Amino acid sequence: MSLSERLNEDMKQAMKNQDKFKLSVIRMIRSAIKNVEIDQKKTLDDNEVLDILNREIKQRKDSLQEFEKAGRDDLAETVKKEIEVIAVYMPQQLTEEEIHAIVQQTIQETGASSKADMGKLMSALMPKVKGRADGKLVNQLVQQLLS
Repeated sequence: MSLSERLNEDMKQAMKNQDKFKLSVIRMIRSAIKNVEIDQKKTLDDNEVLDILNREIKQRKDSLQEFEKAGRDDLAETVKKEIEVIAVYMPQQLTEEEIHAIVQQTIQETGASSKADMGKLMSALMPKVKGRADGKLVNQLVQQLLS
C-alpha cells in the first residue's frame, strides 16, 4: 500500500472514529500532496510524498519554536500533536550513532578530507539518509568529522 493510499484509508478511519483532530491533520497533508500533484501534473510516488511530509514536519517544528519563544503553550501543544500524527507516516528515524556510521562510510567512499569537500560529501550522503534523519543533525556531524 502506497503512502497516499494509507493516508486515504486512515482518513476514512478517522471519519468513522470521529477523530476530528487526526482527520484535520490528514486532510492538511493530503491537501499539500494534491497541490504538488496539480503543480507537477503527475501522481507522486512514495519518495515525493515523503519529501512533502518532511517539509510539513519541518514547518511545524519551526512554528513550535516560535510558539514556545512567545509563550503560547496552547498553540505549541497543538503543533506537537500534529507532528506526532505526521510522524506516523515517516520511516523509522536513524539514531545519532547510525547517522555517524553512515557519515564516516560516505567520507571514505568520497575521499572527503576537509570542509572544502562538504558539498560533494553532502550530495552523496543525503540520498542515504533521506526521510530518516534530520538534515541539521547530519550537517553538524559532517562538520565535526571534517574539521
